[in-house]
Amino acid sequence: MAEELYRLTVARAAELLARREISSVELTRACLERILQVDNLVRSFVTVTPELAEEQAQEADRRIAAGEAGPLTGIPMALKDVICTRGVLTTCSSRMLENFVPPYDATVTRRLREAGAVLLGKTNMDEFAMGSSTENSAFFPTRNPWDLERVPGGSSGGSAAAVAADECLFALGSDTGGSIRQPAALCGIVGLKPTYGRVSRYGLVAFASSLDQIGPLTKDVTDCALVMQVIAGHDPADSTSANVPVPDYRAALTGDIRGLRVGVPKEYFVAGMQPEVEACVREAIAQLGRLGAEIEEISLPHTDYALATYYIIAPAEASSNLARYDGVKYGYSALDKDDLWEAYSATRQYGFGPEVKRRIMLGTYALSSGYYDAYYVKAQKVRTLIKQDFDQAFERVDVVATPTSPTVAFRLGEKTQDPLQMYLSDVCTLPINIAGIAGISIPCGFAGGLPVGLQLIGKPFDESTLLRVAYAYEQSTTFHRERPKLG
Repeated sequence: MAEELYRLTVARAAELLARREISSVELTRACLERILQVDNLVRSFVTVTPELAEEQAQEADRRIAAGEAGPLTGIPMALKDVICTRGVLTTCSSRMLENFVPPYDATVTRRLREAGAVLLGKTNMDEFAMGSSTENSAFFPTRNPWDLERVPGGSSGGSAAAVAADECLFALGSDTGGSIRQPAALCGIVGLKPTYGRVSRYGLVAFASSLDQIGPLTKDVTDCALVMQVIAGHDPADSTSANVPVPDYRAALTGDIRGLRVGVPKEYFVAGMQPEVEACVREAIAQLGRLGAEIEEISLPHTDYALATYYIIAPAEASSNLARYDGVKYGYSALDKDDLWEAYSATRQYGFGPEVKRRIMLGTYALSSGYYDAYYVKAQKVRTLIKQDFDQAFERVDVVATPTSPTVAFRLGEKTQDPLQMYLSDVCTLPINIAGIAGISIPCGFAGGLPVGLQLIGKPFDESTLLRVAYAYEQSTTFHRERPKLG
């Protein structure tokens, strides 16, 4: 086998597995060895599950031999540690859940298992998915495989770094304000945030329930389509899951985007954007034009209010969701105190890290008596205006093209003392969560040797068009084939 197995894409590995040229056990062992080789540098994984992976790989090989395989059967993958896995630690990279082993699988976990995918382990993240750099993990920061002195983005930084470092063939992350797309951009891979309701959130530990979505991080667009095919679809266990038919995503990858209309919003090329990043993104948009798309400038006038709106709604929902961590039912407990209220307070004081506590306090303040109307209600009204901006834009265009991140990966520690600068890392991605629509980040170049991402934004439940445009662009460039030099 001339190819290093861990470098394979999902699609290529599936072909080789189907032809019995490799086995899932060989592929899985290659990835586990790769983790041993490089994860001491990258620190993508919180938990590695070699025994479970070996067992699932053997079962996958039996399924392949019996002719019962699908596109993900036997494919080694990783899950962000915010997605529940029965019998496997699910920590949310928090001391609060350091020893939590769920008694059930998330719906996406179950669907991947039923499809025959092989779980290598759980990936590091910003605690409870709150952050843009994976420096807020209670355990350790993850490093960017392109430059180990830089962040991989967040909060799904462990998943993005694991895929970029070839430690797994694909991973799942969650995206509340950019947490799949921003790390995908900073690590030079593909990351898709599906439409709200397209992928079940059952078994996803909640941060902000009206914004969270699970999605894939992959080496290319074809793999993204293959993973989406398995995880998308209605789930009765999730009351926010949409009962909308799931199209054939692989069939959407025609390579032809002639006549498609691409909108470029002037508000997204913000002051403070790294000039080299803007240059890469504008060249990528020009390339879409050369492929036959019609490019037109559009306006999304309420974009300037998105950051403030997000940082009222998301912390408010987090304040409510994280109230369940009281030291009584599960998770970290400081019940050695004499008084119940003292025990509650100590549990939350020592169980949560500083960023989580900051957001709980922000959210509690926004929901408090006398401020609820001034902040939370007003933010919900502005949310409606932001969604209307996109609705009106999609009457004229098929997709919207923007930068994913205003900068390339920044240095570890560079923004930890300035929360506002950290929050601005998601300025291009969070309006998409506020509107509940779909967005994908794909590699579109390099600035100073570090990856740059192009964000494509689509109509609700029209991931097919996003994948079609992303695939056409990807096939006309070579950026997705670039890999960091590690080990």
